[in-house]
Formats: sequence, structure tokens, C-alpha cells
Amino acid sequence: MAKLVAYKKPKNVRKTLKLLFRYLRKHLIAFVAVTVMVILSALANLYGTYLLKPVINQYIVPGNIPGLIRMLLFMGAVYLTGALCTLGYTQLMVKTAQQVVKEIRSDLFQKTQKLPVAYFDAKTHGELMSRFTNDMDTVQEGLNNSFTMIIQSFIITVGTLVMIVVLNARLSLIVFIAFICMFAFIRYSSKKSQQYFNEQQKYLGNLNGFIEEMVEGAKVVKVFNHEDQNMEEFIRRNEELRKASTSALTHGGRMVPVVVSISYLNYAVSACIGGLFAIGGLMDLGSLSSYLVYVRQTAMPINQFTQQMNFIMATISGAERIFEVMEEAEELDRGKVTLTQAHTQPAWKCPQPDGSFALRPLRGDVRFHDVTFEYVKGQPILHDIDLYAKPGQKIAFVGSTGAGKTTITNLINRFYEIAEGSITYDGIDIKEIRKDDLRHSLSQVLQDTHLFTGTIEENIRYGKLDASYEEVVAAAKLANADSFIRRLPNGYQTMLHSDGANLSQGQRQLLSIARAAIADPLVLILDEATSSVDTRTEKLIEKGMDRLMRGRTVFVIAHRLSTVRNADAIMVLENGRIIERGDHDDLLKQKGRYYQLYHGMFELS
Repeated sequence: MAKLVAYKKPKNVRKTLKLLFRYLRKHLIAFVAVTVMVILSALANLYGTYLLKPVINQYIVPGNIPGLIRMLLFMGAVYLTGALCTLGYTQLMVKTAQQVVKEIRSDLFQKTQKLPVAYFDAKTHGELMSRFTNDMDTVQEGLNNSFTMIIQSFIITVGTLVMIVVLNARLSLIVFIAFICMFAFIRYSSKKSQQYFNEQQKYLGNLNGFIEEMVEGAKVVKVFNHEDQNMEEFIRRNEELRKASTSALTHGGRMVPVVVSISYLNYAVSACIGGLFAIGGLMDLGSLSSYLVYVRQTAMPINQFTQQMNFIMATISGAERIFEVMEEAEELDRGKVTLTQAHTQPAWKCPQPDGSFALRPLRGDVRFHDVTFEYVKGQPILHDIDLYAKPGQKIAFVGSTGAGKTTITNLINRFYEIAEGSITYDGIDIKEIRKDDLRHSLSQVLQDTHLFTGTIEENIRYGKLDASYEEVVAAAKLANADSFIRRLPNGYQTMLHSDGANLSQGQRQLLSIARAAIADPLVLILDEATSSVDTRTEKLIEKGMDRLMRGRTVFVIAHRLSTVRNADAIMVLENGRIIERGDHDDLLKQKGRYYQLYHGMFELS
């Protein structure tokens, strides 16, 4: 018997089944074929057992050997048909289930590509990954096994009850009493074990999370000499898991022996009373033989049916979590303005009321007009932001952590929607620009670089997928990355794994700059690109960024004020407001917040 699985009770079974059926009905013919073969397999099993009655009564007792041989061949054909049907539906079900899971997984991944950044801010990576792993595996397991098993178990259970009534109604009362005892115990035991299995999963998650934290923070643990306290906490959580696991396995483990024991008792009582019926002439020998075989095999389909119902509910629960992601609101995009090429120069293609299109050159003029933004409604993060960046200008943002610097740059990309005001790009409200085209015109170098598994060449080409090898090298040279790449054993073909763990932080940042450079954007956003590197590497990165910034509109979030001295305008932010603006010299003359920040860093350097 399969073990119980822990699952969270589905919130809306009917809705989940309706959504799941959208995928199943695409393969309706296959599922109908599987169902027919499952039914045939189950009926062959039931009919083969019933054939014992005529075999004994009509051929064995009278001693009709030729007839017995013919009957045995017929029985063999019946069981062979059942075996072939079993082989057919298992193979077809595996292929169909894998196809359905593939389609669900593809739709889920496609959905994640369309979700807004705010969704990923609110969800952990592990939480989203569990939809692709744990929940998808549960759905796959349910389709592979539970669908066919529950049909077969139901037919065999019902068919067995019908056949024993047909063979001897009075004797079947014993079986019905045994069935009632089995179902009552299974219901009680399933409920208790499911409760403890859920606790087991909770404590297992707590323990695994604690172990993961301690392994990742092993150095901190040793620095603060916290090993003994960690061991005490581990013992406490481990003991909680032991108690829950023991209770779960105790209740789950006793189900099989108890049900089997009831089945054996049922068989023994039925055999004794049936023998007395046969002696007294109330039942023939063939009917008794078939009857006892049916009684003997009653426990297995009941166990299977009960356990597969458990797996079905787990499947529905997993599917519900997957569909919850699929029903999340996608990024809002009603933009009609697209990016095109006009005489080898990029331009905005703006639709006109009469159905025609007007071309507006892509220049890189970005302006904020009284912009207010809030992550949570009613709690503004940015207040009345007014700023402009003319084509080719370098605008820097400085301020304390949480002042709103990164938020401003994220609004240019339309990662979030503003609450009030407007942002224009070359005089066009960015809400009117299709998001894909808007983001194609921009490029961003983030503070936390992320490199993908693949070669260095492929990672740089991520900024422009159709770039040639020569363009990749040119971008690397522009970013000051070419020299270190060529010193690697395989140069541009060096494989990167685990987010570029085989490279230094500075090297990863240079690759990030090269990736931005190959996109050749007119507007560039640099988010504290040198905050995590040493001074020598910072100089190398700054040279690469200086080359990249030439002739582009640039927004820079500064961690070190020394990097923004040559900015055309510096915006000093505090609590979501621009409190000072001007170039480096102007702000020093004002002797305000920028003056304090600058001299505070100068004294520390």
C-alpha cells in the first residue's frame, strides 16, 4: 500500500478541477482510451475469478478433462486480455501525463515571464521554485498513477461486492460487516495520520530552514562562538520532528496490518460458514471457490482506493498552487508606441488618430513631472519628483539608504506604475510606449550582478542575442573586460556556473557592463555598480563605465560620491524627496546635505 502524503487542503476543489480539465480535454481521446482499457482490465480480473465456478462445477467435479482444457484456455485468454489492457493503459497514461505536465510547466514558466517585478518582491525564490518542483511533481504523480488506480480500485471493489451478492447473498453479510469495519478504521486512521504528516512537514521545513541558515552562516557562527546554542536549538527542532514523524508513521503504519487482519478474519469466517453451507447443500463447491477468491482479494482494492484518494487530493492541492500563480495579474501594458529603424537611426513609431504613423527620433530625453509613487496604496515612497535628463546628460542620485534612488530608476523601466504625475521619454508618456520597446531602448548595470550558466561570450551576448563574436569582443573591450577574459584558460568560451562563482566580484561587474554595452542603448542606468569592489577594481570599472557613458543619457546611483563629481546634475534625495540639486561645485557651495555627505566620506577615506 502506498504511504500517505502530506498536503494542504485545497481551497476550491471545483475551480481547480475545472482549470485542470482545460489541459486534460486536449488529450480527451487518450484519457477515454485509458479509461476503457482500465475498465476492461478490471472486468477481466473479476470475470476470470467468476469462471472458477463453472470450471469446478461443470468440468472438474464431473471429470470432463477436454472441457476443462478448453475452459482453462478461455480463462487464459481473459487474463491475457486484462494483462494487455494493463500494459496499454500504463504506457499510454505515462505519455499523456508527461505531455499534460509539460504543457502546464510551459504555461507556468511563460506566466512568470509576464509577472510584474512587484510580484517577485513579495515572493521568495524558493516559494516560486516549489511550484515548478514539488507541486509539479505531485501533479505528475497523480496523473501517472492515481487516475488509473482509482478507477480500477473502484470497479474491482464495487464489482467484488456485486459478485459475492450474486454468488450467495446470505454469506455476503459477513463481508459487508468486514467492509464497514475496514472503512471505519481507514477513515479514522487516515484522518489522524494526515494530521501528524502535516505536522511532520511543518517541523521538517523548520529544521531544514535552520540547517540551511547555519550552513550558509557557518563563518558568523564561529566568529561569535555560537556552536553550543545552535546545537541546543537543533536538538529541540529535531526532537519535534521525531515526535511528529513517530506519530505519523505509527498511525499510517498500522493501517495495512489492521485492514489485512480484518481481511484474513473475514476470509476465515467466510470459509468456515461457506463450508457448512456447502455440506448442507445450500451452496455448490464452484460458487464457494469463486466466493472465497473474491473475499481474499477485497483488502487490496480498498487500500488502494483509500490511498489514491489521498494522492488525488494532494494532486488537486498542488495544481491549485500552480494555478494561483497562473491567475496572478500580469504586467499592465497598453502602449501603442513602438521602436523602429528610420534611415539607420532608431525612432519611435507613434500611431495617429487617422491610422497613420508618425516617426519621432530616439534621443534619450527623460523627464519626471510631479511623480508620486507608492508600493503600498496610501503610503507614498516618492513625493512630487521633478527632474529632467537631456540627451547625453549624466544625472546622479545620492542619498541615504531608503531615500528612493533605485525606485526612481525602476520607474523609468516601468517595473512599477506611478500613482500620480507622468514620466516622458522624448516627449512621449512612457505609458504610451510598449514595454518591450521601452526596455530595448534602455540598459542597466545593477549593483548585484547576475550571470547565467553558460560561456562568457553567451553572457555578454545576453544584451543583444543576435550579436556577432566581433561585437562581443568590442563590448568587452569597451567595458575594460577583454584583458582579464583573455587571461582565462578558455577565454570567451570559459564556462560560468553558480552566478559566476569562479570570477571575482569586479570581474562579474565588468561582464555586466559589457552586457549593457553590447545592447548599445541611448539611455543607461548604473545602480551602485562599484559599491562592492576594492579601490583598484573600482578604477578599472569606472574606466569601462566612462567609455560606455559617452554620448548617452545616463542615470547613476552613487555609493561613493567620488564617482559623481563629473555629473551634469546631482539629485540629493531624502525620504523620497529631492532636497538639493545642482552640479558638484554648486552643491558644495550650498553647504547642505550633499556638503555633509561629501565631507563625511572624505574624512573617512
